[in-house]
Amino acid sequence: MATLIRPLILALCLFGTTGTQAKKIYKYTDANGVTHFTDQKPATDAKVEETVVKIEQQRMVELRVEGHADERRARAFNRLAGPTEVELSVGDIRNVSANPTLPLTVVMGPMEERVLVALKQEDLYQPAGFALSMRAVPGDPKASPEDVEYRWPLGDASASIGQGFNGSFSHTDEQSRYAIDIGSAEGTPVLAARDGVVMEVQDDYYGVGLDREKFATRANVVRVVHRDGSMAVYAHLKPESVQVQAGRHVYPGQKLGESGNTGFSTGPHLHFAVQVNRGMRLVSIPFRLTGPNGPIEIPTDGTATISDQPR
Repeated sequence: MATLIRPLILALCLFGTTGTQAKKIYKYTDANGVTHFTDQKPATDAKVEETVVKIEQQRMVELRVEGHADERRARAFNRLAGPTEVELSVGDIRNVSANPTLPLTVVMGPMEERVLVALKQEDLYQPAGFALSMRAVPGDPKASPEDVEYRWPLGDASASIGQGFNGSFSHTDEQSRYAIDIGSAEGTPVLAARDGVVMEVQDDYYGVGLDREKFATRANVVRVVHRDGSMAVYAHLKPESVQVQAGRHVYPGQKLGESGNTGFSTGPHLHFAVQVNRGMRLVSIPFRLTGPNGPIEIPTDGTATISDQPR
């Protein structure tokens, strides 16, 4: 009798968090006595009960292994409405051949589903096994950013930049080195700074704090991919304030959501950055910004106390 491949071991190393998050559930009873449960705040005069529950966060890219006996296939699902680069590798492999050879790196299209690799037991009479590892980074590594001017992303034209490029408080890594933090009251409209397609939406986080390990990846965010492959990130949004959906085209000045105070934050503000994928590395890039009265000079000396009014 043939010896089958032993149970699969998966080690998934995905971009972003994979833990739990909080979400509000609303309960109300309508005029007909029917009780409703929804995750969207209902427009009703009835008494509404709010409950915060913990749910599992959906991964950016899901990996599923299918098949049986001596053959398996690893199928990936890109959950983002934009391109995503995926790296799949194998470890602890014994008596198994992979087609194509691993490791491999592919760029998956928006919401694409694809079989990445087929795995087959070579000798049916010998033990066999493998462990897969996957990483995913949003964006196409072939993106070539255009030199364009981005519009002031807040409805409040009097808000000021509290931390600019190379800000010493939190703009110290590749993803945020060329980012700005704009202090603004919670609920201030956040507007699209450039047209593009909404790639990712997260607006279910309620927590805030200065524990970087716990809160750095737990800010409500809208990610918009532009025609040149660059991506704008609007972060720390107010919970449940996002008004756009993944896959929808947005235009400059269109309301995306509202500023808030979620994630790794010291107070209400908007974190804005333009990012590109540089081969499995998410990197922020410098950008030009214009306000109602013309170009805005972005602080670049690395301090967190500079204020720059739009002018």
